[in-house]
Amino acid sequence: MKLDRHIGDSVTPVIPPAERAPASRVPDDALLDAARTCVLAAGVRRTTLTDIARTAGVSRMTLYRRFPDVRSVLAALMTREFGALLHRVGATIDESRPARARLVELAVSAVGVLVADPLLRTVLDRDAALLLPYVTERLGSTQRLAEAGLTALVADGHADGSVRRAEPTAQVRALLLTVQSFVLAWRPATRGVPGDALLAELRHLLDRSLAP
Repeated sequence: MKLDRHIGDSVTPVIPPAERAPASRVPDDALLDAARTCVLAAGVRRTTLTDIARTAGVSRMTLYRRFPDVRSVLAALMTREFGALLHRVGATIDESRPARARLVELAVSAVGVLVADPLLRTVLDRDAALLLPYVTERLGSTQRLAEAGLTALVADGHADGSVRRAEPTAQVRALLLTVQSFVLAWRPATRGVPGDALLAELRHLLDRSLAP
């Protein structure tokens, strides 16, 4: 997406140049907050760097120096948002339980929270094709963050005997792909099937597959 190309009408308010903050005073989080506002309002494809800069109150070139295109902003935004989400879910898990129980609870809770997240829902509903490379070509930073958490729990499960022993990297990758499929296919998967029932099946599937 070129720097000054607009797809559709701009949806963000114009902030007069005099009110724009100097680049040195604008943290990345402020730029990502502005990007989130724009994406929720119009979707990724209709959001431009100009829209984001206007919303953040900075010049277009200030934003461009940090993020060369909208895709790079979105990647940083999703890493921040979903990383924080996974951290919040992890903080609710009872650390005194066996590793398998913690892993299953974390995975199922993460799916439940992710599928309700407004940012992910907007991307899936309006611009799902943008996520295709992370399914067919490579793992993104958020996926690798999730894998790191799963790796630690699988290692704990091998140590306490609650998780069956297998080649760790393959076991973790299979878990990631299973959980990811529930997140990405949630909308069609829940047509005619209650969401709670689907999560219960995921819980059963994970628990049985990890049992020694």
